[in-house]
Order: sequence, then C-alpha cells, then structure tokens
Amino acid sequence: MQRRHARYPFLEAARESVATEAVDLATVVEQDRAVVDRARQRVIAALEAGETGEPHREARVELLSYPVARVLVSLVEEQVLVRKYARAESETAYDRFTADMADTTELKSVESTGLALADLLAEFDLQGAVREDGDGYRLDVGTYLPLAEDLWDDTWRLVNRPLSAGEVPVDEDELLALVREAIRSRIEDGLPFEVPDAITTALEDDAAEIREVLADLDLTREIDTVVPDLFPPCMKALLDQIQKGEHLPHHSRFAITAFLASIGMTTDEIVDLYRVNSSFGEEMTRYQTDHIRGETSPTEYSPPSCATMQSYGDCVNKDDLCERIPHPMAYYEERIDDADDDDLEDWRERTDGENEAARGD
Repeated sequence: MQRRHARYPFLEAARESVATEAVDLATVVEQDRAVVDRARQRVIAALEAGETGEPHREARVELLSYPVARVLVSLVEEQVLVRKYARAESETAYDRFTADMADTTELKSVESTGLALADLLAEFDLQGAVREDGDGYRLDVGTYLPLAEDLWDDTWRLVNRPLSAGEVPVDEDELLALVREAIRSRIEDGLPFEVPDAITTALEDDAAEIREVLADLDLTREIDTVVPDLFPPCMKALLDQIQKGEHLPHHSRFAITAFLASIGMTTDEIVDLYRVNSSFGEEMTRYQTDHIRGETSPTEYSPPSCATMQSYGDCVNKDDLCERIPHPMAYYEERIDDADDDDLEDWRERTDGENEAARGD
C-alpha cells in the first residue's frame, strides 16, 4: 500500500499513513537527506518543467518527500510558487492515473499501486454527483462549476454545455480533467502554512536554493500583459465606468489607474482611456498617472488591497476566486498564470484591434 501512497501522495489515505507511522518531520528533515533532496527536486522540477521529476526508487522516501515539499513551498512563501507546485503535482498525478486506466474502461481497480476512476471519484466524494450516460457521463452542475472555473477553453463554459435537469454532460477525458482540477485544489489548499522554527532552520539552505531558481526564472516579475477579460470584477466594473464616461470618485480613480499601471499600460494609454469623460483634463490626468507610476513622485503606488477596495465600496461582483485572494493583482496574476498561451494571444490581438478602432487607426 505504501507504493500506492508514494505514487499518489495527495490521497487522504497517504496522509493518514504518514500520521499512523508517527513520522516526526522535524527528525526527518534533520536526519534524512534523501527525503529532503527529493522534496527539493519536486519543487524545482515544478518550477522548471511543470512536473515533479523522477520518483525515488524507495517508496518511503518518495512518500515523505511530499509533505516536506509542501513545507519548502510554505517557507519560500511566493504565491506563484504555490500555484505552479500545485499544478505540477496535479499534472503528474493526471499522467499517472490516466496511464493506470489506459487498459480498462470499467470502474474498477487496475493494480495495487494504481487508481481507477471509481477510486478517484470516491476520494473526492464525487460518486453521487457523477453518473454514466451512454458513452459519457453526466455531472451535477453544482459540482461541475467549481471544478471547471479555472479551465479557460470556451468549451468549459456552462453556456456551451447542454445543461439538462441540473446535469452537465462530459466525456471521459473531460471528467478526468475535472478530477485533475480537484487534485490541484486539494494540493493548493492551505499553502503556504506556518512552519515550526526547528524545521525552518533545518531547511533554510534548501529553501534558499528554490528562491534562487524562482528568481532566475523571473516568475515574480511585474505583469506586462493587458487582458481585460481576466481583470478582477472590481477592476472590470471601474474600467466599464470609465469607458461609459462616468465620473469616478478619487479613490476609485486611483485604484483603477494604479492597477492599469501595474499591469504594464503606459501613461499615454491610460490617459486615452479617460478622454471619453466630459470632465477630462489631459494635463491633470497625465500628472496624476505619472505620480501614481512613480515618474513624478518618490513612490510607485500599488493598487489598493481587497480590504481597502471593500472599505471604499469598490469591491463588487465578487466571484469564487475573490474569496481566496487578498489583492486584485493576485487575482489577475492567477488568471494570467492559468490562462492558455493561445487564448492570451487571441485576447491581446482582440484588445489591440479594439484600441486601434477606438483611435481611428
């Protein structure tokens, strides 16, 4: 059974197995370099390759490397690392369980170290929400929506699904993709967490190495992609008000201007947005924008946090992601990070076209 847990460490049974053996992680990280080395490899491979690297030949080392990897992610404490690590673990799990199922179409166990679809549905309490329907499946819409929310292809949008009797049709590949999202969500949940001082000290050098890799990959650089479709709801609403020529109070104007500057829009581009307003004054708008950007002030201002947006009444149309993030930039960064490259390019081209049309180019 330990081999299965090592292969699929996100399973509740795997966590219970570690707990049952009364494994003291502090002792492990201080005395078992094989576990720590494999844990560090898991995290670095997640950053560099989007998967978790070659598994260790010893099941015990492989199994224990998973909780230690979560500790390392927590020590680095970068949201981009949390997302990429969770994505890599879920992609690795997906590759493994789809391989397990390659030779069977029935809902039954395939081998002692493998997982069948029935195992996965049971693991995430999905049995009651999924039923077979001919060559495919039907999934309860209340279960479908949170699993599909971060899948950006238009085919996942509910409006493109023939919803019937509260159920959404999916084929087997789509169902497995949704299970992968359930795994990613479980792995990401709770990260980062507070790490005891003894473990922090023991893993200090390993966490530093991961920080260096993260810095070299430049994954925490400023966002320079403008995709209004992916804006947080609060910024979408403010942008909509600007484009309608509506007057914004000072705090709202500051929030949207700081946000647009932070995602890479130039002063000229931001000023052009405000031209439709009847009270538009180019000199003042340009001065305020440059001031926020730090061009004419000693400080480059960041957009307000979600808490500040709420206090000013600018937090509107909250969605599920809003409940999990503390800042509009974190929302946008996550949406950009999860978006497909082809979709991003399509959005960019469409936005560029709309901008050219607006300028009369």
